[in-house]
Amino acid sequence: MSEPISFTPGSLDRDSTFYVAGHRGLVGSAIWRKLETEGFKQLVGKSSAELDLKDRNAVFEFFARSNPRYVVLAAAKVGGILANNTYPVDFLSDNLRIQVNVLDAAREHGVERLLFLGSSCIYPKFAEQPIREDSLLTGHLEPTNDAYAIAKIAGIMQVQAVRRQYGLPWISAMPTNLYGPGDNFSPEGSHVLPALIRRYDEAAKSSTPVVTNWGSGSPRREFLHVDDMAAACLHLLENYDGPEQVNVGTGTDVTIKELAEIVADSVGFSGAIEWDTSKPDGTPRKLLDVSKLSKAGWSASIGLEEGIRATVDWYRSNLAEIRS
Repeated sequence: MSEPISFTPGSLDRDSTFYVAGHRGLVGSAIWRKLETEGFKQLVGKSSAELDLKDRNAVFEFFARSNPRYVVLAAAKVGGILANNTYPVDFLSDNLRIQVNVLDAAREHGVERLLFLGSSCIYPKFAEQPIREDSLLTGHLEPTNDAYAIAKIAGIMQVQAVRRQYGLPWISAMPTNLYGPGDNFSPEGSHVLPALIRRYDEAAKSSTPVVTNWGSGSPRREFLHVDDMAAACLHLLENYDGPEQVNVGTGTDVTIKELAEIVADSVGFSGAIEWDTSKPDGTPRKLLDVSKLSKAGWSASIGLEEGIRATVDWYRSNLAEIRS
């Protein structure tokens, strides 16, 4: 077992090489934008076509060439409930390979500071609300995305193991539901908010009189703009060090019905909103306890209505290029 290195959180060196794994995804692209704004001059990113993170030899060769001092691991195979439930093998196998390859290569090449990004789905389906970090591994997972959740839990465990065995000051962050520029708006693979934006925008443009949503609209969910997530990541890298994952969210939630109404208003849909109560609601509530994040000195700044309106504008401006 290696001796822990002496480390005190503080400002990262803006001239050091910083690798953002998954820099073209929703979270990774936001982190890239934030780092550029903050003056980081040696950012490194590779598309999946340029570097397959499932290819262990290629990952190790990349780290040997680039020798990053800092890493954010935002690369992952992601999707909504339908995709997770349909392809559990892909979500488990691909994510495990991506994580193990990147984390092993980062360890071998002495990456000083690494942030592993997970998901709030790591917590038990019926965890006490709001969900604290110590709820991890205290109950059964949501069955529809348990394969993805297990992969992310494994990533947290590997970060903690590296801290214990090698003394590297790596950390993990678990975001709530994210949205914003670069999201996946496809009907089959999207999460609830981008799915609603697409559905209501198309309904508004076609003057559809009624939009029907699944369930009762009563479940409550928390949403965080991805630019806030990016700001939180840099803040944690510069201000937090500890083995336990940190929840990243707003600390507030809304019902799916309220969310649908905000989206409808944002896109200019004036028709009726109905609910098909024969369809499942899912977990009644999913809200993160963000006390640890608050103690680290950070809180969200982008309001939900403001963030949704900005996301609608981005969606409409990028219809030809967005992931469909």
